[in-house]
Amino acid sequence: MTTTNPSLEWLLEDLVEKTPGARYALVLSRDGLRLCHTAEMTVDQADQLAAIAAGFQALSHGASVEFGDGSGGVRQSMTEFHGGLLFIVEAGVGAHLAVLTADDADVGLVGHNMDEMIEQIGAFLTAPPRVARPSSRPA
Repeated sequence: MTTTNPSLEWLLEDLVEKTPGARYALVLSRDGLRLCHTAEMTVDQADQLAAIAAGFQALSHGASVEFGDGSGGVRQSMTEFHGGLLFIVEAGVGAHLAVLTADDADVGLVGHNMDEMIEQIGAFLTAPPRVARPSSRPA
């Protein structure tokens, strides 16, 4: 999946429906591009959440390299703030799944449902790195 994929939106909608307290879900690329999101989010909200989630994942990656086993692997991130929780997990090569919930959501159930979804479709959630095109201008 290299661009927005509406065919996966129904899976995100299903994840939010079956997870009490979940408000929004989106899939983003490692560099923060929104790939698909639930319908309740505006495009601007989805873009903003994608950028935020990518930033958290990048910071978590840095912490893992410095203080973890050195591999830079990040399984998941969870941030609790006044009024909500943000969960971010790897969802395939170069892709992440982010779910925003109410602050009283069942953390274990949210994580379980996210993992279950990724197991089902993780192979389809890939966002290969973008490659810069060679400049057509003469030197």
